Amino acid sequence: MTKCYPVALKLSGKLCVIVGGGKVAERKVQSLLECDAQVRVVSPELTFRLRELANNGDIQYKPDRYEPEDLNDAFLVISATDREDINEAISAECRRRNILVNVVDAPAKANFFVPSTIRRGPLSISVSTNGKSPLMAKLLRADLEALYGPDFGDFLDFLGSIREQVVKTVNNPQRRHEILSALADRETIRLLREGYLEQAKERVNNVYCSCGDQS
Repeated sequence: MTKCYPVALKLSGKLCVIVGGGKVAERKVQSLLECDAQVRVVSPELTFRLRELANNGDIQYKPDRYEPEDLNDAFLVISATDREDINEAISAECRRRNILVNVVDAPAKANFFVPSTIRRGPLSISVSTNGKSPLMAKLLRADLEALYGPDFGDFLDFLGSIREQVVKTVNNPQRRHEILSALADRETIRLLREGYLEQAKERVNNVYCSCGDQS
């Protein structure tokens, strides 16, 4: 299998189609909604949670079997059915239309894979095995979850605000680069891993406040 090119897609406002209404489809829908995607679900049946989302208007819902027109205007498609013939038909139609398609548990039918991902606020860390072993990806993700706890999300929000101040107030490009390069280091990461969020923030503040003449 050829190597995949890792990207982070912006899905806000994009139509993403999920074919299938089971638990796997539910997880895929939830992750897409978290990225502000417009979601259309095609399935005769839905889980209780998916039906709630449909009743609340959070997703479009077609209570029927898949038809090729269900893919109209789709930016991305995920086939989450247990029917090999339907998965094959969806894959073929998406490839014909040059639509991004993922077929759950059938990497040969997909042109992209969904990595196993942890999210800590603005921080996303993804692990992919190019479809070779989703289980291995999940195990590695579990290790990363232990290393990068919720404090990393809080810290990155704080760091982002400091970075914005530097960009706005420091006019000299070289000085601005020096300050931005010093805002975080391995010691900061160590503090966050050991639960010292406030000390990590203080370390950043000290760098920012000791810049002297920032113009």
